[in-house]
Amino acid sequence: MVSAPSFEDFDSEDDAQRAEMMRSFLTEYELDDEDLAYLEEDFQFSSQDEDPGYPVLAVVGRPNVGKSTLVNRIVGKRVAVVQDEPGVTRDRVRYDAQWNGKTFTLVDTGGWELDVAGIDKSVAQQSEFAIEQADAVLFVVDATVGATDTDEQIVRLLRRSGKPVILAANKVDAPNQEADAAYLWSLGLGEPYPISALHGRGTGDILDAVLDVLPEVSATAKLRPKHGPRRIALIGRPNVGKSSLLNRLAGENRVVVDPLAGTTRDPVDEIIELDGEQWMFVDTAGIRRRVHLTHGADYYASLRTQGALEKAELGLVLIDASQELTEQDIRVMQQVIDSGRAMVVVCNKWDLVDEERRLMLDREIERELVQMPWVERVNLSAATGWHTNRLTRAMHTALESWDKRVSTGKLNSFLGEIAAANPHPVRGGKQPRILFGTQVANRPPKFVLFASGFIEHGYRRFLERRLREEFGFEGSPVQISVRVREKRKRK
Repeated sequence: MVSAPSFEDFDSEDDAQRAEMMRSFLTEYELDDEDLAYLEEDFQFSSQDEDPGYPVLAVVGRPNVGKSTLVNRIVGKRVAVVQDEPGVTRDRVRYDAQWNGKTFTLVDTGGWELDVAGIDKSVAQQSEFAIEQADAVLFVVDATVGATDTDEQIVRLLRRSGKPVILAANKVDAPNQEADAAYLWSLGLGEPYPISALHGRGTGDILDAVLDVLPEVSATAKLRPKHGPRRIALIGRPNVGKSSLLNRLAGENRVVVDPLAGTTRDPVDEIIELDGEQWMFVDTAGIRRRVHLTHGADYYASLRTQGALEKAELGLVLIDASQELTEQDIRVMQQVIDSGRAMVVVCNKWDLVDEERRLMLDREIERELVQMPWVERVNLSAATGWHTNRLTRAMHTALESWDKRVSTGKLNSFLGEIAAANPHPVRGGKQPRILFGTQVANRPPKFVLFASGFIEHGYRRFLERRLREEFGFEGSPVQISVRVREKRKRK
């Protein structure tokens, strides 16, 4: 489905004639099949896809019973961070899964424990929220340990919820261990299904049981707009306030927040309504200095952050405005640009910034972002909510630029005027000419220019700057590719 055309899609008669004239020049040049494909202009510009809500299954249990391993097994790939220590998963993390032709949403949770404090209490609360917002619950118990006091407490919690529960007796890796699973009848939740999440043993049977209790239509999943909400990745170095901002926008504690840097490990998807419009925000793990220097859960969290960014449409890059702009902050912004995503820079913790720091920050941004003057910027405080209402406008501006299409006629009329007013410098007695241009993609906007000679990088930057001045593109990277072609030899 193609998005609605913008005003740039329509040519005036003069624009169309200019484009046709410039296109005719190319008949004198050697063109290959790829060139001809670009010139056909039969491009499918991207638009939003449908994204329905599915029945929700929450996976709960105490720490280190294999919940995330089971989630990876059900989804069919390693999506959840797994490590041989308790407490790796902290937030409610959603994944779409399929079994026997039916799609459902799987919610991985952190380990639930009784009478805990600090970050462990926040993790336990997220598990309780997941149960409330699920259509059914998959309760995972370690069959080799048996029912513990914590498991008994979780059973009481599940009974109060009134949700259908499937009991998974995990770590039954061989038939001779199935007797261990039988002891879990004592929990009073019905038949325990002996499984091995690590080896896949018995997971087909338990998924059949899950489908029996999941409803056809979810009673808890929020309905999404017809074409799906725009996906926004919250990205930045550790402890800049990504999770705090997500909670502030949601109006409730959707994700765990703690002063400990690196609290978030798995990308967390949440649909949030702002100004009457739904958005899909993805909270991500903080990007550390070098991915190859991290290990364990932090290493896999870094990989998942990159994956979440590639699935997003816009990167909301958070920096701590109260601290000096770092090389790490710039690297995060460059990562968004390299991924081809729209970008908004959020200067968070503005409540901690005094007048002197504001002036210093302006100078730092002017100096460090000299190659990114097009980036949208919002100053706000996730802690107090100050100016968070300005995010919607900035995101809309960046996404409209990211989606934008410039017609071939308007583009070539612009290029002709530029070449007449500011021709390329003469080098070696020759002056390269831009013969023709066309936009071949959006998300991000990509332009292909045909030229009679090499176009210097300085002139390419000049073209990009003038292109932005003419057509906008605030908040979106723009890619310009130049194809140098030689004249046909006369026979």
